[in-house]
Amino acid sequence: MTKQINIRLDDAVHARLVARAEAEGTTVTALITQAAERDPRLDEGAATAAAFLAKHAAEFAEAFPEEEPDSADGRAA
Repeated sequence: MTKQINIRLDDAVHARLVARAEAEGTTVTALITQAAERDPRLDEGAATAAAFLAKHAAEFAEAFPEEEPDSADGRAA
């Protein structure tokens, strides 16, 4: 499902978006959607989880030794 939103853009920004969309054979909506999806701030949750796992890796290794990857198989953290 899609959600319709309204945003305000400077005339020059809007003109550049329209020109780029036309040049790429797409829509302004598609360009804005693609830009939002590439925004690294949307991946903040994954970065938080990775930082938590890195911080507590030794604890996980101690608690679950049978799950610890073997460094010889290329999966070591």
